[in-house]
Amino acid sequence: MKRLLSLSLFVVVLLGLFQTVVFADGMILPDHPERGWLTVTYHHVSVSIEDGIVITRVDQEFLNNTSQPIEGRYVFPLPHGAVVSDFSMWVDGERLEGKVLAADEARDIYEDYVRRVLDPALLEYIGRDTLSARIFPIPAGGTRRIELSYTEVLRAESGIYRYLYPLDTERFSASPLEDVQISVDLKTSSPLQAVYSPTHKITVSKNTDKHALVYYAEKNVLPHRDFILYYSVLPEEMGMTLLPYKAAGEDGFFLLIVSPTVKGEETVIPKDLVFVLDTSGSMSGEKIVQAKEALNFVLQNLNPEDRFAVVAFSDYPRAQSTELLPVNQETMSQAADWVSKLYADGGTNIDEALVTALSLFEANDHPHYVIFLTDGEPTVGKIDPLSIISDTNAANTVGARIFSFGVGYDVNTILLDRLGQENHGTTVYVTPDENLEGAISSFYRKIASPVLTSPTITIDGVETYDTYPNPLPDIFRGSQLLLAGRYQGGGEATITLSGDVGGETASFIARRAFPDLALEADFLLRVWAGRKIAYLLDQLRLYGESEELVDEVIALSKRYGIITPYTSFLVEEGEMSADQMAQSVKQTAAAPASGKQAVAGASAVRNLAEDEAAPPEGQMVRTVDDRTFFLKDGIWIESTYVDEETVKIVAFSSAYFDLLTLKPELAPFFALGDRVIVKVGTAYLEIGSEGAEVLTSEIKNQIMK
Repeated sequence: MKRLLSLSLFVVVLLGLFQTVVFADGMILPDHPERGWLTVTYHHVSVSIEDGIVITRVDQEFLNNTSQPIEGRYVFPLPHGAVVSDFSMWVDGERLEGKVLAADEARDIYEDYVRRVLDPALLEYIGRDTLSARIFPIPAGGTRRIELSYTEVLRAESGIYRYLYPLDTERFSASPLEDVQISVDLKTSSPLQAVYSPTHKITVSKNTDKHALVYYAEKNVLPHRDFILYYSVLPEEMGMTLLPYKAAGEDGFFLLIVSPTVKGEETVIPKDLVFVLDTSGSMSGEKIVQAKEALNFVLQNLNPEDRFAVVAFSDYPRAQSTELLPVNQETMSQAADWVSKLYADGGTNIDEALVTALSLFEANDHPHYVIFLTDGEPTVGKIDPLSIISDTNAANTVGARIFSFGVGYDVNTILLDRLGQENHGTTVYVTPDENLEGAISSFYRKIASPVLTSPTITIDGVETYDTYPNPLPDIFRGSQLLLAGRYQGGGEATITLSGDVGGETASFIARRAFPDLALEADFLLRVWAGRKIAYLLDQLRLYGESEELVDEVIALSKRYGIITPYTSFLVEEGEMSADQMAQSVKQTAAAPASGKQAVAGASAVRNLAEDEAAPPEGQMVRTVDDRTFFLKDGIWIESTYVDEETVKIVAFSSAYFDLLTLKPELAPFFALGDRVIVKVGTAYLEIGSEGAEVLTSEIKNQIMK
């Protein structure tokens, strides 16, 4: 048993390092958990994928920072069908040997440890084959390093592959993990299209159309989500990857990932761009220096066929040229010299600056972009935000996209966000502790090369609704467009993506299946809900109060556990009534347009609308499968529960474990903690300190309906 306990602790610690699926991470279970738990110092995972053949290499180090030796057993829940090719742990020159246990043998280990420690976290690993090895005593202050490799085969469905790595070990590591890294070397024989993680923020570098590098890293974290990576290989010029989720008898959710295959510079559309730079007195010092460097970065990275102009403004606007200039050595040199002489002084005349910038555009086949940077509210000329928005919209006769950068906390978030929303752009807020040049440079890389502008998507054959974002943004080289929505029924559908390419309309067509039942991509519920809540909050912030919108924000937030500065009542509500919740949303949405709180709120909504991953969970919110749970008064309560009668079972009793044998699908819900309320069939089951200790036929009938 000591060995089993040590093994469990080791597995749990490793799981905490990564936010992935439960069945591919390792932990050490100590023989005597009362003496303390190990800490994972680092967790590195290197993944090689070639046409669905995956080799995962895991490198973990465990630290005993207690005052006593710790021994136990290392366990690593394996993915289904995985084959372990190497396991290495050396102690005093001796290599330890690992053994793969069948799911039934592994279950005995997990259940026994749960009974002894009265902690259900390991239950989520039940049903998996497990690598097991005895861990010799680790002295106080000592470490053990474990390396292992395993191979698995991914199966493609409609050209889409799904890789999952488990990271859920938060409750088993004595301290936050110092370093977590996952790197994926992805190679395919067919052109690679979408590369997407719904769980973690990843960076993707495509070396060729058949080779990509994917990287995720964090420090000082206690992960609680598995790492999931999707990639697709599709033959179309404009790849359209469809991820569906649909429970029986309910409307479905879908995520359409549009990813262009661009070969050669000739496929990139020439653009017209005007950079509008605030040079008022408040921009003095480091801000004006970084702004100039950012502007020079944009100029140096224009495409050869682009045209550009620069407008600086304080009390009044000053344009470097009276027309858009071609990109060549002479114009670049002249612009750089003009920018170098700019200095910060005077007030902030936003109205005239934007009208001047838009007047430089002419009607042509090019997309038109304005990059507008300011650090303050308007103080000169027209200062009413609604008047500025009206003047800007009237001057924007060519349909230019306005991308605003709000620097610091003194900007008017309503003004900047409405300028973006009503002119098909967006806003990036740069706080005082962030690097302005880095923020602008990073953003410009994303919009540097447009491939398809003014896109529209139609889906024929299946009824779809509630799709976001709306309207769709332009599609750029190296980027992906994500469209989240709902659908009714199921069947084959024709998806048509249309847009402008150099003044001509281009269309891309694909056939995709919307299934009647699809339960794998349960994260889609939160992806969709996050985008819809962001849309509703923007309507409240920018255009005023609406009882209907407030009620919808609250309902969606409670159902899917989406927490924002506007919905913090979800984790603080206590006895808060529905009216008080509504008032909380209204007050937050009507808060001042400028200041630290306003910038934080606007940034949170923007991130919710644009982040590719599902919204993160808070410490008091967890999602399991397609369900959301809130921690209230020490109980994890399913979001759909409303003060109903429950079937009560005593945690860790015979009834508790018999129920898991009868319905093993409940294990992930029980793993939340020793007090849980979860819906089973038509009844709500309550796990806690009171209730039945024996699983009677009456209880079986109640929960099997």
